[in-house]
Amino acid sequence: MVIIAAMIDLQLPGVTSLKEKRGILKPLIARLHKTFNIAVAEVDLHDVWQSALLGVAIVSTSAAHAESKLESVLGWIERNRPDVTIVDHTFEVIHFN
Repeated sequence: MVIIAAMIDLQLPGVTSLKEKRGILKPLIARLHKTFNIAVAEVDLHDVWQSALLGVAIVSTSAAHAESKLESVLGWIERNRPDVTIVDHTFEVIHFN
């Protein structure tokens, strides 16, 4: 079993309130979970209007498959959410025997 734990740093340009930020993140998180069958949550920068840090967990039988799925998630965000900019992402692969 392989787990990828990823952090996706997002910029939300033009957001002027926490309510507006939540209105963007809540549907994004739900859609990523539904589309890719992954765990997603906002894990930091809760009180910052124009930034968000998402934590993502992907469980798979192969590291290559999990990394491919993470790349698909990043590509989906870039293609389908022009209101959100990916600033950075990091990930760690955890192997279990």
